[in-house]
Amino acid sequence: MKKTFILEDLDCAHCAAKIEEAVGKLDGVSSSTVTLLTQKLVVEADEARVSSLKKEIEKIVKKYEPDVTVVEK
Repeated sequence: MKKTFILEDLDCAHCAAKIEEAVGKLDGVSSSTVTLLTQKLVVEADEARVSSLKKEIEKIVKKYEPDVTVVEK
């Protein structure tokens, strides 16, 4: 199941790549893609895991970009 998150105020390509890589390594996640231009994170994960992913994603995002806000789309 695909889920999209908006990463408000993301402006660092290096950080976007680190976030994409870290989210992709989470349990149950089969793929993750960050598009810097649109500030979107698209995650493909097991349906059972999708609802619990936001908190884990927020933690990863705050590690690399403390000023970015994660918004579920």
